[in-house]
Amino acid sequence: MSTERLFSVRNAWFTTSVTTVVVIAVAAALAGFIWLPRLQTNARIAGVWDAICSAAGVLRPAPATEQIVQANYRTTSVVLAPRMLRNASAESIGRGATLALRCTMCHGARGLSQANSPNLAGQYPIVIYKQLQDFRSGARASAVMAPLVTDLSDQDMQDLAAYYAYLPRLPGYHPASAGPAPRIVVSGAPMRNIAPCGACHGGLDNKTGSAWLEGQPAIYLQAQLRAFASGMRHNDISEQMRNIARQMTPAEISAAALYYGSQP
Repeated sequence: MSTERLFSVRNAWFTTSVTTVVVIAVAAALAGFIWLPRLQTNARIAGVWDAICSAAGVLRPAPATEQIVQANYRTTSVVLAPRMLRNASAESIGRGATLALRCTMCHGARGLSQANSPNLAGQYPIVIYKQLQDFRSGARASAVMAPLVTDLSDQDMQDLAAYYAYLPRLPGYHPASAGPAPRIVVSGAPMRNIAPCGACHGGLDNKTGSAWLEGQPAIYLQAQLRAFASGMRHNDISEQMRNIARQMTPAEISAAALYYGSQP
């Protein structure tokens, strides 16, 4: 069967369909790239090209007269890369084991806490390194940790991270009798811009700098989520955890903490 007559300008159905699609596409482009950007009250758009660049996400230099708002608290200055601190040497792990003797009172002799402090065994090395750096710089406040990290060098922190990452971590413990995982953990809350916890803290893969949460004390996880929500903790990169925790309800915070803190 020939299709020559079907795709012909003489075919009214074909002409109408193509024209309708083109009109919708042009209208959507005009609305998305020109009209909607101009409706932003805090955007300074000089012309059509500026509006298109803004809608496309192209970074534009701020006007010289615009005041840059600085945070009135310390923020993290650690720059992370996906392959940081991988393939630690045996010497680094050994040095870290010696340094870790000062950490056993809170974090346990093998990195597993009995005092509702975070479990460090099996934690990603980049996470431990970043938190130690933030404790030392003051980006993360702690009356307990601050004096302990004052005399640590950058190499000391790398060695500690290597040692604790070398230790076996606690696996997830979620028996069927405990019921299904909380919705906030599995699906998040898209309407409130909350991604599933596994999107960053997944077991198979994780976002750079995101911690391994399985087996962490529930009390500790609740405290940190509340600290992020209130702004008391502010060493997360780009405010990612603060933006999420602020949108979570107290019940969701409790449910997520209890889920990850579940252990036999």
